Amino acid sequence: MLSLLRKSAVTARQLDAGLQELGLDGTQQVIVHASLSSFGRLEGGARAAVDTLLGRTDTLVAPAFTYSTLLSRPTSRVQARFHRDMRVSVDIGKIPQELVDRADSVRSFHPGLSFIASGPQAARITASQTLASPYQPVGTLYDLDGWCLMIGTDFASNTSIHYGEYLAGVPLLTRYVPLGDQVVPIAFPNCSADFGNLEPVTGRSVTVGESLLRLYRVRDLVDATVQRLQQDPEALLCRYASCRCQQVRQLIRAEGLHPRMHRVT
Repeated sequence: MLSLLRKSAVTARQLDAGLQELGLDGTQQVIVHASLSSFGRLEGGARAAVDTLLGRTDTLVAPAFTYSTLLSRPTSRVQARFHRDMRVSVDIGKIPQELVDRADSVRSFHPGLSFIASGPQAARITASQTLASPYQPVGTLYDLDGWCLMIGTDFASNTSIHYGEYLAGVPLLTRYVPLGDQVVPIAFPNCSADFGNLEPVTGRSVTVGESLLRLYRVRDLVDATVQRLQQDPEALLCRYASCRCQQVRQLIRAEGLHPRMHRVT
């Protein structure tokens, strides 16, 4: 008779040891993108992961996007209105939702592309966001010499690259969100399916259980994005015919890039 052996869970202690090996010592500002399923099984789930990450960072940040609020055109038929405790879109991950569930975390105001943060710099990081510059929290991490931690994810999950695109002058599309009693336009980026074209960027890595953890300086990611797009403005746009990337590609070919200034926040 064949027996199925259940794989042993990765423990919070093992995760902590991996973070320590990466050089996280509790003094860094870190934005995290994580797939907990990449461990196979993590003992304690998202709660244990966040507790461990908070112990190894000064301020922990994560995207907490809510795609259900996004509208392709201005309309009064709003399906969902954003509020601080609104659930994070499932594909963004369990760690951002765990942070949202903690009352001491600070969430930015953006109805579609909010960020959640916990720690001494949380208010500064989240307050920097605007409708015109939705990835500005990454810009604040840039100023703070912050880090980007990827846990079992690829570059398609890396929102720091979107801020590099913003600085490089990649055209932004227009979407709409309910804000207060109005429906207002917001800047919205191309997709991230081909962000892997940016690799390799120098970083650190360690394996914990079945998961590959990678740590990058935010400045390195942003600067590498700007440099790559200066060489090839279409380098990070995907080729899927139905994707909004094709609209951005047309705009680039018609108008070129219009670099934007990094503002210190």
